Amino acid sequence: MAGRISEGSGDLDENSEINVTPFIDVMLVLLIIFMVAAPLATVDMKVDLPQSVAQPTPRDDKPVFVTLKADLSLAIGNEETGRDVFVAELERITNANKETRVLLRADRLVDYGELMAVMNLIQGAGYGKIALVGLEAAPGR
Repeated sequence: MAGRISEGSGDLDENSEINVTPFIDVMLVLLIIFMVAAPLATVDMKVDLPQSVAQPTPRDDKPVFVTLKADLSLAIGNEETGRDVFVAELERITNANKETRVLLRADRLVDYGELMAVMNLIQGAGYGKIALVGLEAAPGR
């Protein structure tokens, strides 16, 4: 309860007005929280990732290319291989050297989940150095 002093007498009158300042402060804080959190919660952005303007990293003398084609078939170098014998073929080509860098390239039409499945297959074989290959684009494109 709040009171108000009348000008003529020393009596306190009852004041029934609501103090809205704390309410406005809370609402502004909530507004800022939602403004910051809302862009972080959206993941429905379409992404086209085939080109890169980053400086290419130096290649090994004999790089190992793994290719995932649009029909989801796999190739190591220029040799097509099935997923069931993929790990054995990869170990044969790299002489079972798990430190060999594997360059993974995929067709633009390949589903991201399929690309991740091939990356998991390579990592499951013990190869930790996996690099994605893309087309070099001119800056500003």
